[in-house]
Amino acid sequence: MKVIAFNGSPRKNFNTATLLTHALKGAEEAGAETSLVHLYDIAFSGCKSCLMCKSRNLPRTGRCVLNDAITPYIEEALSADVILLGSPIYFYTESSSMRAFMERMLFPLTCYEKKRSLFDRNIKTALLYTMNISDTELKKRNPPFPEDFSLYVVDQSAYFMQRVFGNCETLLCTDTMQVRDYSKFYMELYDGAEKKRRHEEVFPLDCRRAMELGRRLAGSDAD
Repeated sequence: MKVIAFNGSPRKNFNTATLLTHALKGAEEAGAETSLVHLYDIAFSGCKSCLMCKSRNLPRTGRCVLNDAITPYIEEALSADVILLGSPIYFYTESSSMRAFMERMLFPLTCYEKKRSLFDRNIKTALLYTMNISDTELKKRNPPFPEDFSLYVVDQSAYFMQRVFGNCETLLCTDTMQVRDYSKFYMELYDGAEKKRRHEEVFPLDCRRAMELGRRLAGSDAD
């Protein structure tokens, strides 16, 4: 059992990376081999809309024709048994690196025909999100932006993961602490002390949920 996680945050030791680390720890407890990739360490671009992955003049491989630093990591992901994608929510969507990675991995495998995917097996996947918004804001699922937060992006990303790989779960971590010392930044809308309290009391529970998710996904095939 091989589990690979991709960190779509530029931070390697904060909320998103911590969630992924706990998810991988749970997978390891289930006996899986794990690895963590930090996308911001890799120089690559998103889809360039060349549509060569859909061309009738080329072999239909389900792979992006661009060959850059992300290519071997996409191959590693597609050979895994479980894929975990973690990202903070920036401007109501995933980080730019995570969006670019999802474009490069998912679009070549997505079909514009009755067949939904070129991927030849079903595997377990999950999306883990961290965000500054509160639980109350999260429940507002309707536009317009930015007054209400909508889960449209999260839902659509989960849809395409499920469409390609046959399965996708989501774990949402809300009201996260963006910085350790709010007094050093122009962030008067937020109560730094309350953010710190929640980080100390609630975030560990989110990490526990992530660990349970990793353990369950890695152990599911053995049940």
